[in-house]
Amino acid sequence: MIIKRFLREMLYRIRGEYTTEKLVKLGLKVGKNFLRLHGVILDPSHCWLITIGDNVTMAPNVHILAHDASTCYELGYAKIGRVNIGNNVFIGASTIVLPDVTIGDRVIIGAGAVVSKNLESDGVYAGNPAKRIMSYNEYIQKQENIFKNSRVYGEEYTLRNKNMTMEQKEEMYYALENSKGFVK
Repeated sequence: MIIKRFLREMLYRIRGEYTTEKLVKLGLKVGKNFLRLHGVILDPSHCWLITIGDNVTMAPNVHILAHDASTCYELGYAKIGRVNIGNNVFIGASTIVLPDVTIGDRVIIGAGAVVSKNLESDGVYAGNPAKRIMSYNEYIQKQENIFKNSRVYGEEYTLRNKNMTMEQKEEMYYALENSKGFVK
């Protein structure tokens, strides 16, 4: 366990990033079941201004910023602000969350969004700047309807299955030629 932790810390250092554990020691507040995928940046220079709730997933390359240095040249000071992320939140790949923003509970943010203002609970947001697309429940209902008529794959069709075959990969590739599917 100690060796694994050490190796992970070294990998993050090589990539110029901080582990979540290191950021928590610096003041970041994180709830239960936080999933931080590759390349997520949680503003290390002001991480104590960031609070993350329970059941939050950040897809690859999400940036959470608690400071904005755009005023440094003219004013000699950077703007800073708290970032509060609620419970049951999914933040899509390459999303940027700016300082002084609160994201409510049960929120999904589409890939590439720029969050510059507060996002109310129970919503799906996308775009630059992020705008409400629909309610959380509408989105889930829509996905459930799509799910009923889609190809569904179990965990054996993921790399978590160390024995996944090339045949399984090809089967999935060709089956999804003109449609989306779902995987466990």
